[in-house]
Order: sequence, then C-alpha cells, then structure tokens
Amino acid sequence: MIETLSEIPGVVFAGFSEEEEDALQKIDADSFDVLILDIELKHGNGMSLLRTLSKSGKPLNSLKIIFSNNVSNAFRRAGEQYGVRFFFDKSSEFTKLRDLLAALGTGLPDH
Repeated sequence: MIETLSEIPGVVFAGFSEEEEDALQKIDADSFDVLILDIELKHGNGMSLLRTLSKSGKPLNSLKIIFSNNVSNAFRRAGEQYGVRFFFDKSSEFTKLRDLLAALGTGLPDH
C-alpha cells in the first residue's frame, strides 16, 4: 500500500507506525498534510491516538483519514468528533483512497 500511494505525483511519504506511542512521537516530530490511520494497531489503536492528539492542544491541521476494516457507524461518529474527514474500508475502497490522494497531491506542497 505504501509503495503504491508513494507513486502518486505530489505525494511524499512522511512515515509509518504500527504502534500508537511510536505514531505519537512521529506526529510530534514531523510535518505532514495528511494523516492516514487504521483503527487497529499492533499496540494501541487509532481512536485512542486521535483522542490523545485532540487532548494535546497541539494544532494539527492535517487532513485525517481512517483506512480500516472497522468502518462501522460508531467508529465513523467517533472519528468525526476528532476531525476525521474520510473513512475508507480496506477491503473495498483502496481505489477511492488512492483517487483522493491523487486529487490532493496536485495541490500539496512538498515536505
């Protein structure tokens, strides 16, 4: 997935993490325009990560996207509370995610 998304013109891959704590550290250290996260991580979860980010008070102006197998209405509502704008189902909506990033890639500055 990362390799495919990195091939989109205008998209520069900033980082990857499978653990909530590691993701928080990378988010604090790096600059990015789009945050794509899964609800399930090897250690921790995406919703907890979003909750922690919202409580941190750090301005996070990036576009937030959930790309997960868990896209129930309950997760959608919870994500919306934390500023998630798009939800994509891993099992059937990769093309939609790619198309969105391609559209955004033409207008995003390089980091």
